[in-house]
Amino acid sequence: MAARRLSGVISRSLSLRPLSSSSIVSRGNRTKLGSEVQRFSTSAALEEPIIPSVRISETQLLINGKFVDSASGKTFPALDPRTGEVIANVAEGDAEDINRAVSAARKAFDEGPWPRMTAYERSRILLRFADLVDKHNDDLAALETWDNGKPYEQSAETEVPMFARLFRYYAGWADKIHGLTVPADGPYHVQTLHEPIGVVGQIIPWNFPLLMFAWKVGPALATGNTIVLKSAEQTPLTALYAAKLLHEAGLPPGVLNVVSGYGPTAGAALASHMDVDKVAFTGSTDTGKIVQELAAKSNLKPVTLELGGKSPFIVCEDADVDKAVELAHFALFFNQGQCCCAGSRTFVHERVYDEFLEKAKARAQKRTVGDPFQKGIEQGPQIDSEQYEKILRYIKSGVESEATLECGGDKVGSKGYYIQPTVFSNVKDDMLIAQEEIFGPVQTILKFNEVSDVIKRANATRYGLAAGVFTQNIDTANTLTRALRAGTIWVNCFDVFDAAIPFGGYKMSGIGREKGVYSLSNYLQVKAVVTALKNPAWL
Repeated sequence: MAARRLSGVISRSLSLRPLSSSSIVSRGNRTKLGSEVQRFSTSAALEEPIIPSVRISETQLLINGKFVDSASGKTFPALDPRTGEVIANVAEGDAEDINRAVSAARKAFDEGPWPRMTAYERSRILLRFADLVDKHNDDLAALETWDNGKPYEQSAETEVPMFARLFRYYAGWADKIHGLTVPADGPYHVQTLHEPIGVVGQIIPWNFPLLMFAWKVGPALATGNTIVLKSAEQTPLTALYAAKLLHEAGLPPGVLNVVSGYGPTAGAALASHMDVDKVAFTGSTDTGKIVQELAAKSNLKPVTLELGGKSPFIVCEDADVDKAVELAHFALFFNQGQCCCAGSRTFVHERVYDEFLEKAKARAQKRTVGDPFQKGIEQGPQIDSEQYEKILRYIKSGVESEATLECGGDKVGSKGYYIQPTVFSNVKDDMLIAQEEIFGPVQTILKFNEVSDVIKRANATRYGLAAGVFTQNIDTANTLTRALRAGTIWVNCFDVFDAAIPFGGYKMSGIGREKGVYSLSNYLQVKAVVTALKNPAWL
């Protein structure tokens, strides 16, 4: 097994050196879209793809503890983003399958052992599952990379260990959830009970399939709920594998049900189901609106949403430019740029702008793009043809709006969904590439001159998921962290995702928080119990 790097975070901080690149190539000239801008280190993308040795055995729906075909018998292809070719055909769930899964979850909650067993025993099952994840680290990582396209080293050394860490974290919370004894004005004994909410519907995205599984399933199980989870149609494989391991760890049948399928059918049926008590969704803001509407129009079930972002990354005039360049590069290009909190608006103070720009361009040109199973690759393919074409359209929009294309701007190779690391300068706030979530390897660099100015511009967006601040001045850092309207502010670091740190957005970036103690409240009801006291000795 590959050596693991796990400190509870996926992060790049001041102390880390720039990622090494297997080759450094000559620079090109600035140009319009479609011309050769830069020869990146991309030879790996042109080779025959490496076929992982992992065996794909779980392709059916998981309902009531058993893998079963969809009611319709339909399947859909899971595609390899390196080639666009079929990896496996997976059962396609729809409304009838959601009904079956919800019925199983309801029976498991109303009649089964899960909410009735001691919290300590639930904790032990989650801990056994985390141990199984460690044992199957390489298989889970291979499936995640094969299905998603992210570098295998990222999957194996960071994301799968983090997946296990999250479940151990929530296992630790299971037997520490309790209510309060509340003093009242009068002869009454008042207590609050924190009760599981019931049957939970969860819809997870394709960019971090395993981690989003953990963010949703971990707190819901720790608090005693039962679950129907719909995986993303682009990445169904690891959810099924992980659910199998959970049952091997002792999870009772019906507690976790996994339905693979499409949003307009399976996802809509889950969000609008009258016997689902709560829905949690991660994905785009536009889809989040639909989920909330369906939940409201059905049984007014509560909803938590983790949605899109257009996060500012602010480089102040006192910054160490070399470190700022590396951190800003990581903030944007990590996970092929397919990260909801990506630092996708890089604001740089005018005094260091020119130096930063040249170094940011050089760093992007060194980024290694290729088969994510090959050692040393920093960037794999985008998830699918739809996202690939969308990113290229945004790049075209940037050129047409007269931003300067410093490097990249084109596809890589003739097979798969690879895109060159792309950098735009002279970006204005009203440009589409500065306003909308690109969700790809496209860095937009904007200039500012005053802290008060950058605060207004950074906040001038419908999103408020995250922000990055790079400065050596504590007063500047304090000013920015309090003024920026975002759920997470990273100071001299980025993408730190410790299990205990809450994550969620302001404005149209979502509702509620995931991870940490705050996530437990998403899956609990608070009940007040008031009992009259007769002749109490004290109040």
